[in-house]
Amino acid sequence: MHGLGNDFVVIDATIQPFQPDAALLHRLTDRRFGIGCDQVLVVDPAPSAEVDFGYRIYNADGSQVGQCGNGARCLARFVADHGLSQKHALRVQTTSASLELRLLDNGEVTVDMGAPRFTPSAIPLAADARAAHYEATLADGSRVRFGAIGMGNPHAVIRVDDVDSAEVERIGPLLQAHALFPESVNVGFLQVIDATHARLRVYERGSGETLACGSGACAAFAVARSWGLLDSRAELSLRGGLLNLEWDGLDASPVLMTGPATTVFEGRFEWSI
Repeated sequence: MHGLGNDFVVIDATIQPFQPDAALLHRLTDRRFGIGCDQVLVVDPAPSAEVDFGYRIYNADGSQVGQCGNGARCLARFVADHGLSQKHALRVQTTSASLELRLLDNGEVTVDMGAPRFTPSAIPLAADARAAHYEATLADGSRVRFGAIGMGNPHAVIRVDDVDSAEVERIGPLLQAHALFPESVNVGFLQVIDATHARLRVYERGSGETLACGSGACAAFAVARSWGLLDSRAELSLRGGLLNLEWDGLDASPVLMTGPATTVFEGRFEWSI
């Protein structure tokens, strides 16, 4: 499946257990010797009575993360298309958050991504106090200025004049390796067009640059809102397509993301235990 080109292998673990190791995840995500994807998503039985399903997210490098907005939309579409639930509104539990997913009549999915986290310890970010902007000297001696936010995973947002010429491949891995981010970070490069439109590229932990990043879009939108650059509703253009975002600007209020989820093909994958 994919959400705006951010592609996934989605596995139904409600019918059989699935506990992958790094080698298996590498095989699944490899685009030449496996199926190929940015991340592997696993639909688990509900871990508690408060949610409908568990939701695991694995990066191509074998690491597990707590948030993926594009993946959440695909998970909701998968659950509906496979008859795992008849509900149009679902709640799923990741390692770091409980998400609300709502299937719309036009086939798109709205995800309640939860409230953004600006406090450094909640991102996590090694800073003494919350600030609108932070600065870091990278390993190559260059300096970068960014906003930081947690959306179930850590994000740094860098404002650029033009995303097409942004130094994504240079800055992304250098900032990820910086001591400011003890759990690494997803790095977003944001170009604001006007108060309701922006463009974004994201260099993700464990995957590199992807065509779209849902949590990265929510993070960039919320940071830009906090900077006074975007309205409460805005459209973000990523390399894979468009996402619609909503947030009233209050720290305790959730960010809502709406976009498509597409099934590409289905199959069976066999491996040796």
